[in-house]
Amino acid sequence: MRLPINCARLNASDLKMSMPSKCSHHAPANVAALADGILAGDRTVLAQGITLIESTAAKHRDSAAALLQRVLPHTGGALRVGLSGVPGSGKSTFIEALGLRLCQQGQRVAVLTVDPTSSRSGGSILADKTRMAGLSHHANAFIRSSPAGAWLGGVAARTREALLLCEAAGYQVVLIETVGVGQSESEVCSMTDFFLLLQMTGAGDELQGIKKGVIELADAIVVTKADGANRLRAELAQSEYNQVLSLLHPAPSIWQPQALTCSALTGEGIDAVWQLILKCKRQRTRSGVFESRRREQNVDWFRSLMQQQIIADFNLQHASQIKSVAAQVRCGQLSVALALQQLFDI
Repeated sequence: MRLPINCARLNASDLKMSMPSKCSHHAPANVAALADGILAGDRTVLAQGITLIESTAAKHRDSAAALLQRVLPHTGGALRVGLSGVPGSGKSTFIEALGLRLCQQGQRVAVLTVDPTSSRSGGSILADKTRMAGLSHHANAFIRSSPAGAWLGGVAARTREALLLCEAAGYQVVLIETVGVGQSESEVCSMTDFFLLLQMTGAGDELQGIKKGVIELADAIVVTKADGANRLRAELAQSEYNQVLSLLHPAPSIWQPQALTCSALTGEGIDAVWQLILKCKRQRTRSGVFESRRREQNVDWFRSLMQQQIIADFNLQHASQIKSVAAQVRCGQLSVALALQQLFDI
């Protein structure tokens, strides 16, 4: 992960390394007090609540569920926007420019970012606040970085729950920045109202219309860094992406995705992107799609958590059998297919 050049100016609280630890999470003694603090908009308590729901410790499960249940009636009021893009496309810079613009207009903005986790050490460098220094110090903003862990799809395992806590705390816009691996980031679509894909010049052409992947999920594509000598190339890329989108989303439809350009450096195009997001919300609200998508997302969330629980319970109940079968697979005594058959015949 790219870090700021002048690291000597960073505070220890700005650059945080997340490493696996059995004692890294502590459940609060009073869930009711925690819920009250979140509903009062206390950013410190909100951070504590997210820490609780992200805990993988079994002893924290009931407290996390109780907290979500208490704040649930106060959720759903925010506009949820997912942002993805390849590394280097300027996601953090764009989020800071957009977030500051909204905060200056009086809106409260929460940013949930997901950092990749090392497959060797299990750690993540949670340094997004250092790349959003201006936004992180604004009174109307809240930024939370979470490790992706082994969770696929570009988000963390508890991003949905963190989103709900931010809504309960009174944030009117929640921006979710994904890991940024490209074609596989689809999970964010199942928890947001608008999916924004950031692209760089030279990152694709009409062939992307055949590849599809994450591009066909986007509600809009923004070609970033459209300034200086790169502006003409950005406008050319915009034209190419609009051709791609016209192939993937033939009219008529409730929402026709389109490509825009912007420069987070100069601020040009940032307002246009936000107005496009609001236009999409208005159209989907009038047609009833907005609420129906929210309801389907709740079902997706339920199914996702159900799958997690089934896998966790199975691993716990059959730990010794799994270890034995895995050992036989390792030494070549059993094929993988036969090993799975034996395991599920238990």
